[in-house]
Amino acid sequence: MTLSEFDSFRPSEPARRRRQGGQRGTGRRRDNGDGSREMPMVPEPEFASYYGRPVVKPAPWGDDVAIYLFLGGVAAGSALLGLGGQLTGRPMLRRNARLGALTAVSAGAVALVKDLGRPERFLHMLRTFKVTSPMSVGSWILSAFSAGTGVAAVAEIDRMSGSRLPLGPLRKVLQAVEGPAGVEAALFAGPLAAYTAVLLGDTATPTWNAAHEELPFVFVSSACLASAGLAMVTTPVHETGPARKLAVLGVVGDMAAMKVMEHRMDPVVAEPLHQGKAGAMLKWSERLAVAGGLGTLLGGRNRVVAAASGVALLAASALTRFGVFEAGLASARDPRYTIEPQKNRLAARRAAGVTGDAITTGS
Repeated sequence: MTLSEFDSFRPSEPARRRRQGGQRGTGRRRDNGDGSREMPMVPEPEFASYYGRPVVKPAPWGDDVAIYLFLGGVAAGSALLGLGGQLTGRPMLRRNARLGALTAVSAGAVALVKDLGRPERFLHMLRTFKVTSPMSVGSWILSAFSAGTGVAAVAEIDRMSGSRLPLGPLRKVLQAVEGPAGVEAALFAGPLAAYTAVLLGDTATPTWNAAHEELPFVFVSSACLASAGLAMVTTPVHETGPARKLAVLGVVGDMAAMKVMEHRMDPVVAEPLHQGKAGAMLKWSERLAVAGGLGTLLGGRNRVVAAASGVALLAASALTRFGVFEAGLASARDPRYTIEPQKNRLAARRAAGVTGDAITTGS
């Protein structure tokens, strides 16, 4: 009996199987939960993006930004070590850390301006100060940090040259503000190391956004690794006591922050941290961090071991920044990392009894 003009388009039912003894089955299909004998006209939906295209637009950033992320951490940690050398009477550690901070922040600024395309774009970001914008706040942090670091480093350069820089009467002013400038740079070191993580987490990129609470701790710990490693490479061991302590703290903090971050993330959106190019980088970062930390603890007073451990810590920090950066870009390219975590969050809200808001009702 025909009930609708569209019945002719319905797929035919397979022949019903006979039970033993010649009896027919009940006619119920095992693949239909409602017990009907008809096959569904519309298959169960599988959520995907439009023609497999990304749901969110990947960040238009290249390796220049990843380099800036790494060098910003090196500069921030080096400013802290410079202040440590200043307060504890370690002139070589102070000098090398200040020069390292200036070199790193200058090279990082070059990479940042290269990504922006034109230098004046950075200056345009300083026309306003917007607390809700990590980019705006970060621009001011970078500027304030660079000012203090530059003054302290120029004082060191003038001292190394035997006061031969053509400063004239400004030399006495420079010597007077050298100490406060080192303190000012150290005050902005923490925000400089962390704001780039806030910037990444503030985007719609799935992996970065899912890690936004713990990523600043990862980046700060990574900055400790990089700056301590640089100091251990460039400074004699009898003055690297603060750097060795910072290295051990950085290894412990980096390992703990990464584990907590991955544990609190949705398992689906955490996959890019373990797969492909990003996964390989982060695995090697962990290995090098452990090797550098053990070398620092067991042989940090030996010049060769200290230098080798410093190189391992520098490489570990760089691989952490590049690995997290690459994982975020990979998560944005695959729509699965946007859609499945959304479905999981929706299911969790409904399971918790939240059924009356716009998220669960779709209205």
